[in-house]
Amino acid sequence: MKTKLSLLAICIAGLSSSAFAAPDPVQLQQAIAKQELALKQLKQDLAELAAQQNAQGAEQKKHAEATAVTKQEASSSKFSKFSFKSYGSLNYISDEYYQNAQDTDPERRARFDLERIVTEFGYQFNDAWDMEVEIEYEHGGTGSTLEYDSFDESGEFESEIEAGGEVVIEKAQIRYRPSDAFGVKFGNIHLPIGLSSILHKPDQYLTVLRHRSEAAMLPAVWNETGVGVFGAVANFHYQAQLVSGLNSEYFRTYDWVASGHQKRFEYVNADALAYAARLDYGNFKEGSALGVAYYYGNTSANRHQSNKITSDGSVSILALSGAFVQGPWILRGQYLNGTLSDSNAITEANKTTTGLRPGNSTQLGSKSEAFFVEAGIDLSHFTSIPMTVFANIDYSNPLAEVETGTATKRYENTWTSVGINYFPIDEIVIKAEVGKQQVAVAAIPDTHFFALGVGYQFSL
Repeated sequence: MKTKLSLLAICIAGLSSSAFAAPDPVQLQQAIAKQELALKQLKQDLAELAAQQNAQGAEQKKHAEATAVTKQEASSSKFSKFSFKSYGSLNYISDEYYQNAQDTDPERRARFDLERIVTEFGYQFNDAWDMEVEIEYEHGGTGSTLEYDSFDESGEFESEIEAGGEVVIEKAQIRYRPSDAFGVKFGNIHLPIGLSSILHKPDQYLTVLRHRSEAAMLPAVWNETGVGVFGAVANFHYQAQLVSGLNSEYFRTYDWVASGHQKRFEYVNADALAYAARLDYGNFKEGSALGVAYYYGNTSANRHQSNKITSDGSVSILALSGAFVQGPWILRGQYLNGTLSDSNAITEANKTTTGLRPGNSTQLGSKSEAFFVEAGIDLSHFTSIPMTVFANIDYSNPLAEVETGTATKRYENTWTSVGINYFPIDEIVIKAEVGKQQVAVAAIPDTHFFALGVGYQFSL
């Protein structure tokens, strides 16, 4: 290299000599030496850079191989197929309480309630088959205790094995889903009737308690044993189910057919099955959606003393629901309309059923109605505070119509409230709500309630 540079310098010097004065040879030699030194340094730098790149490449390859091994080990591990979820809520409620349906002078009472702890276990057998088991612990456990029931008869204490706490398997299903468009599930499954069957975790509704209007008409997070198909096409989601039906022996005035849920016995009578279907556009769990659901089933054949009634006692329920969740705005609502055939015959049969205490004055509605609307603003879109403020209205009338006579207005209730949901972290919500309950009877004064609640949810 030195020789080449020297020859180049001599040539340049020769050419230059014809047009310019001859350069100083010493200076030229120094310039050539300086250039050679720079070239040497450049070669050294290039070699070091190449070495660094090779080292980085080797390290990246080693990391990729380690990640692939970890993923392979995780996918081959049996524990990777398990999933676990949990949610729960603890509430404090202060409200004004009537001793019985005839009482018009309410008394303020307060109570704490470990409302529920729910655990959900899942196992993915393969890409198509999985199973889920959901267990709910209500009100702190289980045992035998006394419950004061102010609206069944004229107010009385009832001894209930399940009261004072309850452990219930709310879901135990096996699913086969070969594609998003079609799947089958069977076992103890959730019915798609009522939004609480979809939005039942504390962070999925704004009020402290789940909506009172639905609880006054349907079983809470309604589940039955049966089989159903489900799937999603485009943005439409469908479900259709054949499931165990209700038992009319436990229908009550104040919650219509909700108490007819056959969960209190060791087995479920399946002499009368029911049908349930739902079609949603959008996804209620993810945001905005519209949905319609329908339920139909006979109830008399599922009575333990079936000789008390010969008519079907069929129940039909139509549920319309909608949600708009966009940016800071939250708006959800539901309308329920139900009919019960042979309601008078069921009332008369229940009066004479041995061992039951339906109350001599029990009157069952041939038609029931309920609705709720909740609206909220998520302040985190405007401030650094992770809080939602809301307003809510619930309405229920389990005696919207009766077969004969005049329906009492004592059970027609409207609840209005305002409150907040505060999220210190995404998995925890702290709620506060203050509101008013109005009964559609002029002689009964409005009552007021205050509630605090804390809820959580997480999944592994």
